[in-house]
Amino acid sequence: MQEERPHIVVNFIIRAILGIAIIFFVNEFLSGKGISLHVGMNPVTFLTSGVLGIPGVALLYGITFYQNL
Repeated sequence: MQEERPHIVVNFIIRAILGIAIIFFVNEFLSGKGISLHVGMNPVTFLTSGVLGIPGVALLYGITFYQNL
């Protein structure tokens, strides 16, 4: 079990960093198109993208879209 622990932590950090990068670039893309649908970059989004990965980022955008209806 202890041999798996570093892999889990590294996997979480990689997913979280990639998720934050995707959020940044999608926010910039939407801003350039004039669409005011932005997901904030904060510890909650960092944890969500780290635990759930790219589907978690899509979920964050879905929640933001639903709130703007």
